Amino acid sequence: MTTFVDRVELHVAAGNGGHGCASVHREKFKPLGGPDGGNGGRGGDVILTVDQSVTTLLDYHHSPHRKATNGKPGEGGNRSGKDGQDLVLPVPDGTVVLDKAGNVLADLVGHGTSYVAAQGGRGGLGNAALASARRKAPGFALLGEPGDLQDVQLELKTVADVALVGYPSAGKSSLISVLSAAKPKIADYPFTTLVPNLGVVTAGETVYTVADVPGLIPGASQGRGLGLEFLRHVERCSVLVHVLDTATLESERDPLSDLDVIEAELSEYGGLDNRPRIVVLNKIDVPDGKDLAEMVRPDLEARGYRVFEVSAVAHMGLKELSFALAELVAAARAARPREEATRIVIRPKAVDDAGFTVTREEDGLFRVRGEKPERWVRQTDFNNDEAVGYLSDRLNRLGVEEKLMKAGARIGDGVAIGPDDNAVVFDWEPSVTAGAEMLGRRGEDHRFEAPRPAAQRRRDREAERDEAQQEFDGFEPF
Repeated sequence: MTTFVDRVELHVAAGNGGHGCASVHREKFKPLGGPDGGNGGRGGDVILTVDQSVTTLLDYHHSPHRKATNGKPGEGGNRSGKDGQDLVLPVPDGTVVLDKAGNVLADLVGHGTSYVAAQGGRGGLGNAALASARRKAPGFALLGEPGDLQDVQLELKTVADVALVGYPSAGKSSLISVLSAAKPKIADYPFTTLVPNLGVVTAGETVYTVADVPGLIPGASQGRGLGLEFLRHVERCSVLVHVLDTATLESERDPLSDLDVIEAELSEYGGLDNRPRIVVLNKIDVPDGKDLAEMVRPDLEARGYRVFEVSAVAHMGLKELSFALAELVAAARAARPREEATRIVIRPKAVDDAGFTVTREEDGLFRVRGEKPERWVRQTDFNNDEAVGYLSDRLNRLGVEEKLMKAGARIGDGVAIGPDDNAVVFDWEPSVTAGAEMLGRRGEDHRFEAPRPAAQRRRDREAERDEAQQEFDGFEPF
């Protein structure tokens, strides 16, 4: 059964925002106490967060569909809906997030580093929040926005300081097992290592991590063997160690040719030319291996490599190797640029930036694109005439109607607001009025302006008394 997965496709869905509530306050003797509809809650986000206790993407291989909770709708009595709960997905350190096209969206390195993979939809406003001096009794509320739907690819690139590379059965697993406390699988057949193994090595005051990468063969960078699947785990390593087998039983192989083949594959993969190299001649405990190591060492040193003769089985030469690796790792860490605090950059919009565009397509359709118009359309209940009229007012104030006229739109032309696959299309009519306008100005209810029946009767009685009193005061006795 698969226990290590370093590449998955993840389908994430953020929570939808809750709808706003259209409600009117009612109590005894106050049948029209004003709008009191609450706002909808925000939908939950889907967040990828680095967790050091997670080492594989196996969970997402078995369950690739993840969804955050929706926001609750608002209620009467000015009660806002509850926000949806964020869905936090733990990922291993070194996870790269890519989109469908292969573009890098985030490189998650370091415990606690997070990335919002899908943004939750904002909740719709209730009619209490939409009320104003001109719109005293909105008979509608805004709908909650749908949450984002994203398909992302997760790739794990092992975070280690040193990478052991070489042919299968060169002794990489044995070497990491004696240098550190790691316990990889060790056997006398090729491709024993099927997943990268990590081990922590302490040399003096330096502590570093060593990665045992599955064996490479000719054509690994083109997909042969397991190389292409795991070469990306070498990308983050600061030092490369060539583990060469000096006791191979294959007559056509020798340490120099093995080194040339592995270097060619690393060069073909790309991006690793500037990494310092160390050559380890392994299995010198075998007599023939010791003789071969002494023969090829001068040639390797002539190429500029530091060469170490070791035996993982006999524990020979390991101390010198570990301290040499610690020296290179320390130098690589010192050469890294110092991390600076994230700078907050504020980029204000231009004064003449309307925030939307109007384009005329080949079929004569006018398409409006922009964050605000598209969001307003998503929040509009098109079954409510007053809500449609409110949308028309907002678009008019934003300047959409003016731009449509400048673009040559005429009454009856088709106008689409939104993306190609999910746009709202309507026939354009300048200054559209809705049926709710019969009540007065949009959002006003004449019932709030008219006197209450009881109050009117009281005023009528007071007027009658005043009139009777005036007649009495003007009466002259005989």
